[in-house]
Amino acid sequence: MTTKYPIPIYVPLINPNEREAQLVALQVNEGDYVEHGHEICTLETTKSTTSIEAETEGYIIGLQFSEGQTVNAGDILCYLADSADQIPPGTSISDAGRSTEDKENLENQSEIPEGLRITKPALVLARQKNFDLENLPIGPLVTEDIVRNLLSESLKQIEYPVIEGDFTPTSIIIYGGGGHGKTLIELIRKMGVYQIVGIVDDGIDEIDEIFDIPVIGGNDILSALYSSGVHLAVNAVGGVGDTSIRIKVFHRLGEVGYVCPPVLHPTAYVEPSAILFPGVQVFAHAYVGSEARIGFGAIINTGTIISHGCTVGDYAHISPGAILAGDVTIGNGVLIGMGTTVNLGVEIGNGARIGNGVTVKENVPTQTIIKAGTIWP
Repeated sequence: MTTKYPIPIYVPLINPNEREAQLVALQVNEGDYVEHGHEICTLETTKSTTSIEAETEGYIIGLQFSEGQTVNAGDILCYLADSADQIPPGTSISDAGRSTEDKENLENQSEIPEGLRITKPALVLARQKNFDLENLPIGPLVTEDIVRNLLSESLKQIEYPVIEGDFTPTSIIIYGGGGHGKTLIELIRKMGVYQIVGIVDDGIDEIDEIFDIPVIGGNDILSALYSSGVHLAVNAVGGVGDTSIRIKVFHRLGEVGYVCPPVLHPTAYVEPSAILFPGVQVFAHAYVGSEARIGFGAIINTGTIISHGCTVGDYAHISPGAILAGDVTIGNGVLIGMGTTVNLGVEIGNGARIGNGVTVKENVPTQTIIKAGTIWP
């Protein structure tokens, strides 16, 4: 099988209670060729020391840190490439052609707040999303993971307008008329709490109704519906292939003023000490254990088990039949496949995608993809 380059080398979580580590030794330079198992660097926390080794052969490119710097679990230390002149992800061709001195001069001219320490991938992401650098913390090294978390938080901090005048408190709309939407229609009807007034979907042109509920239009009617007194919505866009689509729907609903209440199938059981944030969906026969925390917009699908003390991040999707043992941490936007089992205390980084039927025994770095039917690591 051909190795797919470039391969990111992530900083591991050495100590579950300590995300930061010191880069005490760096055994490679930009452009170096390394064999499988070659030691790349040594990391140290207050509790232990560990080394990162090359998981395959290749050339070191996109080296982000220097000896003595502080790194965070999930940071990309560098990449392994099939040639020394390969351009690192997120780097433009014009940037790759500049000399080190030119790059430093260019960075000095950028409007970076005084005292801000930020990695290059984090800076690229912040600028792509028009995130105000003044809102980043001064002191700790700001990584791409930190910027992603702040971007997610910004979606939840939309100020909803004060409701004035007459409105129907139990009226609700379904945004999305696909398979996930149909399941939610049945769930909400089974709850017996809300009155579904219509389905909003930009991609349905010829269907007049779904399950006797009218398809009333697309995104452009949201404001009019809100003004008419409908202030609740359910995001029925599953977003399995692309979580960003689901996030955009939440953003649009929030801009208009809609509140997305958590919805629970009557056959699901949630322990009293568990916390469900707005937009959470808990489907039939799912279980959410004691002191679990289910983040904004997360999906807990049919027959899943979320054991005691688990944290499920914003917009994460736990697919049917998946089992999380106690004290598991699932990052933002993570997809856990059907029938997957995650062992006690494991942490899965933001944006990871775990295939169906996987057994996860140890921590999974940010953005990692694990193939179906495998055992990790």
